[in-house]
Amino acid sequence: MAKTPRTWTGARTPSGLKRVRNARRRHEVLQPRRTAAKTYVAKALTAATQPSDGIDPQQALAEALSALDRAAKAGAIHPNAAARRKSRLTIKINAAVGGVHAGHGGRVAKTTGKAAHSAYPEEGDSAIEKLLDILDDIRHTKFPNDEFFGETTVNIGTIEGGMALNVIPPKAEAGLAIRLTTKKQLIEDALRSVIRDRGEMEVLSYSEPVRMLEVDGFDKKVVRFTTDIPHLPKWGKPLLLGPGSILVAHTKDEFVLKKDLDAAVGLYVDLAKRLLTNSASI
Repeated sequence: MAKTPRTWTGARTPSGLKRVRNARRRHEVLQPRRTAAKTYVAKALTAATQPSDGIDPQQALAEALSALDRAAKAGAIHPNAAARRKSRLTIKINAAVGGVHAGHGGRVAKTTGKAAHSAYPEEGDSAIEKLLDILDDIRHTKFPNDEFFGETTVNIGTIEGGMALNVIPPKAEAGLAIRLTTKKQLIEDALRSVIRDRGEMEVLSYSEPVRMLEVDGFDKKVVRFTTDIPHLPKWGKPLLLGPGSILVAHTKDEFVLKKDLDAAVGLYVDLAKRLLTNSASI
């Protein structure tokens, strides 16, 4: 005897139908919080990577972190997921805005040319070829260094330009992150002497080297990563201490060992005791 095929594959019992209704209501309540968090995160990234007079990157970052906290508190996202997103977002914003101990400078080199059909290069002027020449010269330039802070390093982080494969590119630009070990003016003068009249240079942000307070009994070294210390000059003598390794930062396997976290607790306690004991001399 023929049977009518079942078309409904969802919940059929009263309890099952209730779960469906609850899930739908929960989605309607929590989805706006997820969307808001994503919007604030995108706004913060845009504020940092595309600076505007009307948007403060640090304020946008604070709003994004608050939105992620609210979403986690409401159950829209898992607290661990919120913590990871906050950490990664803060790293990205700080890297884009600047603030490091051996100094940081974000700069853009721009070139312009004349568009033409690629089959007739003599009718145009390639901005990309100009930019490549400048970048090659920068890569082979020995920038000023400092005996204490060490070597000035340059990273060509982004390259953009061109319109289409069959068009001589009329414009191009490259973004450079320079870890300063000297006053920024020395580096800017060196860059301008390399670029000359072949292009333009725009300084996006910078922070000069900062020498920390040295505390007896603790290992000391010069570091070249981003923190907010250069932007907090009125908070007293700066210190930097924490677990983890900069060598795994910004990698797919970025992590901090649990044993390092445990050891850091003892270090913080020891540091606080030493600072309180020697407060008169600090």
